[in-house]
Amino acid sequence: MAGNSRRRGAVRKPGTKKGAVTGSGGQRKRGLRGKGPTPKAEMRPGHPAQRRAAAKARAEKAKEQRAAQGPELIAGRNPVVEALRAEVPAEALYVAIGVDADDRVTEAVRLAADRGITILEVPRDELDRKTRNAVHQGLGLQVPPFSYADPDDLLVAAAESDDHPLLVALDGVTDPRNLGAVVRSAAAFGAHGVLLPSRRSAGMTAVAWRTSAGTAAQLPIAQATNLTRLLKDYAEKGLMIVGLDADGDTSIDDFPLATDPLVVVLGSEGRGLSRLVRETCDMTISIPMAAGVESLNASVAAGVLLAEIARRRRERGRI
Repeated sequence: MAGNSRRRGAVRKPGTKKGAVTGSGGQRKRGLRGKGPTPKAEMRPGHPAQRRAAAKARAEKAKEQRAAQGPELIAGRNPVVEALRAEVPAEALYVAIGVDADDRVTEAVRLAADRGITILEVPRDELDRKTRNAVHQGLGLQVPPFSYADPDDLLVAAAESDDHPLLVALDGVTDPRNLGAVVRSAAAFGAHGVLLPSRRSAGMTAVAWRTSAGTAAQLPIAQATNLTRLLKDYAEKGLMIVGLDADGDTSIDDFPLATDPLVVVLGSEGRGLSRLVRETCDMTISIPMAAGVESLNASVAAGVLLAEIARRRRERGRI
């Protein structure tokens, strides 16, 4: 019979189709049926609208978590007094029972009373709990959730000044004390605003408020959903993007862009600038240091660079 020959080359290989085989059983028609209407863009994995919806959901969840932790309190006599002087929005002033009423306590109570802020005397252990065991020195100021500005508001604030825009952007700084210190330096050296990523970054919590010593009320602070994209948008509007990095292209001593419209970008405490942000920068700047010192704290480095920019801008104004 054909196909059964034993001669060389005539043996049928196993698995070749011949005779009865297993069929589809009529199920092939199901593969031709439609899968229903196309899902909305927000429901399609990987779609930009779905990513935006997911980011919004994460932000709402984070907001709910912060609300569940209770109100934010600025703790400490100097931070509370400076926040009240700066007219930071506040809901209540907590004073520990039996606190030593020095000039700062007296001024805090007077400023709160003048603004109609509720003043509450509470046991010290309750104030410990409310401030999460921070060093409060008998004073705590309850503040509402921070109200962030729109990124475009930073450009508006710069346009209203007499100097070229100077903005500070933070790329993944996660320590709120560093954030507060950067905000304080930005206000001290004439920056027009601070820009934060909405994810993987410290926010303006009570700890950041405390470290900023109330200066967060003096300049707009905005959040960016996508920092790299927003920096590119700023660049298209005429601002130069300069990153502060230990391995920068040039030294702070040779910084010709200091008097130009500028966005200074600071990297995180550990890894520095992210790859995408670094690629967006027009220039990266380093700060010369003595041998044996690897790097500076993010807020200290920000203060050094902003002070140098302010000095060069003052000199330009005198020319």
